[in-house]
Amino acid sequence: MARRIENFAEISGRYDVVLCDVWGVVHNGVDPFPKAAAALEAARENGVAVVLITNSPRVSWQVVEQLRQIGVPDSAYDRIVTSGDVTRGLISEGPKTVFLLGHERNSLLLDGLDIERRPAGEALSLVCTGFFDDETEKPEDYTDMLLDFKARDVPMICANPDLVVERGHRIIPCAGAIAAYYQQLGGKTRIAGKPHRPIYEATLSAAREVRGDFPVERVLAIGDGMPTDVRGALNYGLDLLYISGGIHAKEYTLNGETDEAILNAYFEREHAAPKWWMPRLA
Repeated sequence: MARRIENFAEISGRYDVVLCDVWGVVHNGVDPFPKAAAALEAARENGVAVVLITNSPRVSWQVVEQLRQIGVPDSAYDRIVTSGDVTRGLISEGPKTVFLLGHERNSLLLDGLDIERRPAGEALSLVCTGFFDDETEKPEDYTDMLLDFKARDVPMICANPDLVVERGHRIIPCAGAIAAYYQQLGGKTRIAGKPHRPIYEATLSAAREVRGDFPVERVLAIGDGMPTDVRGALNYGLDLLYISGGIHAKEYTLNGETDEAILNAYFEREHAAPKWWMPRLA
């Protein structure tokens, strides 16, 4: 069973590298979690390389700016690797006429690539960064569009594999929910972010730039998302610190707190075995 810890310092000295999720661990999309930032800062001061690994469809420099706006200090991490960063390779490898499904703020994902944006009916590649309006829409709102893409055998490149994310105290759907729906309709998807291997390869490469070489046994992943953070880390063979207060909290919260017995039953049901857990990184 996963063992509860009270303070990240209890285990951080066992590791050379920490791969830390962002949304749900370092902030909730609106407010920063200062204790999480302080925990990562303390680990860095003791020589641990901290690389943030996020399924954001934005490229890394945009996430740096976003973190600063939210109030997460630069001193909490050494590098950032995003799903957007690794997805650019998939886009480059695919058809050159692209339709972007998602908010226009994410269009920088396509900058500098040898592609041309086209209307949905003309594009041979569908790049999904999320919903046009994630406050009101659901995947089924795109049924007609997706069925047309599927009929033309157009692959979807999903830039954010997350199904949902915290925004303040609300749960908001992400591009991964649209990708899952497209698969249900019979469409093909290509994904490089968590839990898939490319983002872990890129993140560990970034860590080596900071720390030099290290064995995988000295790498710790931190996250709150079962289908992404947990599956990705464990499939790669990494130790995992699970943050129970994130997007799955309702699965095992009793009287306002994480119930350890229910949590371990949840892990067993999900066939997941994190090494450690705590309610919030601190």
